[in-house]
Amino acid sequence: MPRFEPFPGLRYDRDRVSLAEVTAPPYDVIDDRQRAELASNDRNAVRIDLPVDEGGEDRYVVAPRLLHEWQDEGTLVTDDEATFTIYRMTFTDEAGVVRRTTGVIGALELWPPGAGQILPHEHTTKKAKSDRLDMLRSTRYNLSAIWGLSLAGGLTDLLPTDAEPDDEWTDPDGVTHTVWTSRDRDRNGRIAALVLDAPIVVADGHHRYETSLQYRDERRVVDGPGTAADLTMCFVVELVEDELTVQPIHRLITDLPDGASLPLLLSEHFDIEPTDEFGPDAVTRLVDLGGLGLVDDTGTFVLRPKAGAFEDTVELDTVRLEQARQALPVHELSYQHGVDNVVEAVREGRAQAAVLMRPATVAQIQAIAHGGERMPPKTTFFAPKPATGIVFRSLD
Repeated sequence: MPRFEPFPGLRYDRDRVSLAEVTAPPYDVIDDRQRAELASNDRNAVRIDLPVDEGGEDRYVVAPRLLHEWQDEGTLVTDDEATFTIYRMTFTDEAGVVRRTTGVIGALELWPPGAGQILPHEHTTKKAKSDRLDMLRSTRYNLSAIWGLSLAGGLTDLLPTDAEPDDEWTDPDGVTHTVWTSRDRDRNGRIAALVLDAPIVVADGHHRYETSLQYRDERRVVDGPGTAADLTMCFVVELVEDELTVQPIHRLITDLPDGASLPLLLSEHFDIEPTDEFGPDAVTRLVDLGGLGLVDDTGTFVLRPKAGAFEDTVELDTVRLEQARQALPVHELSYQHGVDNVVEAVREGRAQAAVLMRPATVAQIQAIAHGGERMPPKTTFFAPKPATGIVFRSLD
């Protein structure tokens, strides 16, 4: 059974800096412009999590140097005992509903995905891992947490969110972040035991998890087992409807042969009906209509699965589309967030068609996790994304 335990966190001294000013979005969603804006505060976490060459120094030299400098000057301080970090994100969705995600940041023992109680929930696309591996080698710190979903019932109720928070701020996207540090050994023991008692589904950060495994194996060659590198920092959230917001990731299709008609080609698997153009409420509409959406240069359609077309198939839009795609001529598939983005891609000719997906439900995620199966790549997008800079974890 993989361990989940508190650790002495490396944190910003809030008497010196405000977390609102020094935290950053995850490194893989930041473009060059946003990075420059964040780095205008010279203590922002983006400078160590997404470093650039500075003053003739390689980026992998810059990151550990800054980490040590900020500790030496007191900007970053280490807890004097093992702690859990309780973290909540709250926001209002497009429908005006207030949503939240509450979880606990701790250290999760690394096991190969699918072994024991660590369950990857979807297949991953190929992605270079060398950068994150080089960051682990150079900094010897977990700078950002992977996101795990716990099948342990009652986890949320154990988290001390009724106490005065350490810090709270609202970011430019309207997400309110609230942080507590849990030092109570009895409570922390109960949190650790509860998480230990049920599987963990890796929801976000599959590549970082696999990179951490590779780094662990490298360290074992030199130091043997039993080091801090045997675990990785993980944000664990109870897998329940009230604590998760799951968004779909849509599909763009290009390079179909001239004259190929997607509505015709997909009609073997779907009943196809014209519908009004898709706007910001498209996903809600598709849920109500009971189908996927299709946009091409001939119009806008709803695709409802035909009776009997998907027998013995998981009831999931991405699985159905993957099956239907097998009958299409050779083409390219890419992934895109946001209804406006995919509709615009078709309108501007950057894609021949867009297929709009409905979000996977928490019940579907639970069922597939319990069944030991994986969803197709890019099935789920968990939102909002946890901020980087709330806590760091030493691997020494």
